[in-house]
Amino acid sequence: MAKREARKGGRREARKDGDRNGTALPGGGLRELLRLPVGERIDLSAYDAAATPGGPGGKAAGLAATAALGPGLAGLQERLYAASTAGDRRRLLLVLQGMDTSGKGGTVKHVIGLFNPSGCRIQAFKAPTAEERSHPFLWRVTKALPQPGEIGIFDRSHYEDVLIARVRSLAPPAELEERYGEIEAFEKALAEDGVTVVKVFLHLSYEEQRDRLLERLDNPEKHWKFNPGDIEERALWPAYQEAYEIALQRCATGAAPWYLVPADRKWYRNWAISTLLGEHLAELDPQYPKGDFDVAECRRRLLAG
Repeated sequence: MAKREARKGGRREARKDGDRNGTALPGGGLRELLRLPVGERIDLSAYDAAATPGGPGGKAAGLAATAALGPGLAGLQERLYAASTAGDRRRLLLVLQGMDTSGKGGTVKHVIGLFNPSGCRIQAFKAPTAEERSHPFLWRVTKALPQPGEIGIFDRSHYEDVLIARVRSLAPPAELEERYGEIEAFEKALAEDGVTVVKVFLHLSYEEQRDRLLERLDNPEKHWKFNPGDIEERALWPAYQEAYEIALQRCATGAAPWYLVPADRKWYRNWAISTLLGEHLAELDPQYPKGDFDVAECRRRLLAG
C-alpha cells in the first residue's frame, strides 16, 4: 500500500500544476468552457483528466466554493418546483456518464446532496432486466424521466446502449447506428417538452482508475463496491474510449450538448458539476407563482382567530 501511495503521490506531484491551471471563465460561463464541439470528431486523449479549467485555486478553495454554491442551488430548485404548481412544465435532467470509478455516485452524494431530495428523481441504470429487454431500449429511460419541477439524475443512462453494447457486441452494427439517431430524436423531444438536458462525461485517466480500484481492494469497507469484472472491463479501456468518442460526437446537439468534466480531481468534479447546474437553472430563472387569494383578508382572519 505504501508503494502505491508513493506512486500515486509522485504522479500527482508531476501534475501538480493541475491545482493551479484554472482558467478564467468566459462570458458564457463554465458551460462555454466545458462544452464539447457539436459535430466534430472527439479525441479524448487531447483532454487532461487532471485539469481544472475555470476552477478555484486548489482543493481547499474548491471545497469552499462548492459549499458556497449550496444555498443558491437550493433556492433555484425551490423556485423550479414552486413554478410547476402553476403549470410550468420545465424540469432539468442531469445525465452522468463515465468509466467505472469516474465519480457518478460521488456526484450524486456531494452535488445532488446540495438540493432538497424531495425534489430530485435519481435513477441508477443497471444491466437491463428481462422485462426491459423485451421493450425498445429507451422504454426504461422514459419511465424514469423527471416530472415538471423536478431535477432528474441519471447514474448511467440510455448511452449504455451505444457504449457497452458496442464494446461487447450486444447489438448488431446496423442496430447501433439506428440508436444514435433515436437518442438524438429522443433528446430533441425532451427539450421541446421543457426538459433541460445536461449531459456530463466524467473524463477519468487510466492511471487514476487503477488507483481508485486499488483503494477499494485495500479497504474492506469498500469491497462491496468492487467487482472482479471491473478488471475485465478495464482491459477494454481503448474500446470504451473509442465508443465514448463516437457517442460524444454523434449525440451532441445545440439543445443537448455534451460537457466534458475532468474527473481525476474529485473536488474539481463536484465544483464543476455544481456550477454547471447553477448556470442552467439560473438561465431557466423560475419564478414563485403569485397567490390566487386575498392576502390581507387571510391575514385578518388568522389574527381574528
